[in-house]
Amino acid sequence: MDLLTGIFTAFGLSASAGLNAYIPLLIVGLLARYTELIRLNQPWDTLSNPWIILMLCVLVIIEMLADKVPAVNHVNDLIQTVVRPAAGAIAFAASANVVTDVNPVLALAAGLLVAGTVHLTKSGVVRPVVTATTGGAGNVPVSVAEDVTSTVLSIVAVVLPILIGTLLVVLASFIIYWLYRRASRETP
Repeated sequence: MDLLTGIFTAFGLSASAGLNAYIPLLIVGLLARYTELIRLNQPWDTLSNPWIILMLCVLVIIEMLADKVPAVNHVNDLIQTVVRPAAGAIAFAASANVVTDVNPVLALAAGLLVAGTVHLTKSGVVRPVVTATTGGAGNVPVSVAEDVTSTVLSIVAVVLPILIGTLLVVLASFIIYWLYRRASRETP
């Protein structure tokens, strides 16, 4: 059961990293350092080092501010195309206890794919639509919503991983249904 909840936590944290690279890493570091909710194996326990936590706090602030400034947010999204998937890979591997339970390469790849998919959907689909439909005025509220979602998702992923597992099943069912409907419409 611990392996399953660890994997659910890992999926939630890596999805959260697709919205904001540093929030899930900061939350994992803080919870590992100050609570018993999450235990990190080596080398991931470095996230709970006070200097790393301080650095992550600074990076969270920088990313939050950069994402609220017009034009800078586009440059930030471009930079984050590399950073967010990497952060997702780290969050997944750290929270899934890869050293003892899961193949590290598989865990890193899964986190990379989950965070990368969320990031590309955000920066390649959602943000351009928001910018086009609101003339850029909607970017700041959407960015705030992404930061809040990333924070809540990260906390829920650690505290209630079974909820993340349920959401994954629902999302997978929706995607399979959508693909089935799409394929049936295209077939003569």
